[in-house]
Amino acid sequence: MRSISVTMFVSLDGVVQGLGRPDEDTRGGFPHGGWGPQYNDEVMGREMAKGMANAGDMLFGRRTWEDFHHAWGRATDGNPFTKHMNAATKYVASRTLSNADAWENSILLRGDAAETVAELKARPGGNLAINGSATLVQSLHAAGLLDRYTLLIHPLTLGTGKRLFEGPAPLTKFDLTETTTTPKGVIIAHYTRT
Repeated sequence: MRSISVTMFVSLDGVVQGLGRPDEDTRGGFPHGGWGPQYNDEVMGREMAKGMANAGDMLFGRRTWEDFHHAWGRATDGNPFTKHMNAATKYVASRTLSNADAWENSILLRGDAAETVAELKARPGGNLAINGSATLVQSLHAAGLLDRYTLLIHPLTLGTGKRLFEGPAPLTKFDLTETTTTPKGVIIAHYTRT
């Protein structure tokens, strides 16, 4: 059985919305887009590269898949993240996409995310990694399908925005397996479900 790992950039008050750019995700009138890049540094880059080295296939919700496709799918910058993103098998869970042909190596999972991902998880293959995709993460967490979290906890509060854990979820316990603190104050915490 495959395992599913999640990597999320989160504020101290749990917000995961609009990390990268002012226009990334303005749903609900979110005014703080682009809050994350000021905290990027060498330590964070090195830790993210370690995660990429162990990654198998990628799993996305529709919005994040579309955003990543626009950011990474067309890039020709020689960045190792770009090469990894384009080469990886990418599963996209969506009820609204008609196909996933726009980005190479993408496979559409139609229907209820928890059901289709549970079926995917049960099949042989590489482990699955989710970067972002908060709505998908919430759905899979509620279904008990997530095995590991890597949370990049940023030293700021936003007061508003989509939070990582909203709505009903089962009691789930995790062990803290590793932590790293970056020079800019981001705590990178790795948790494994017990």
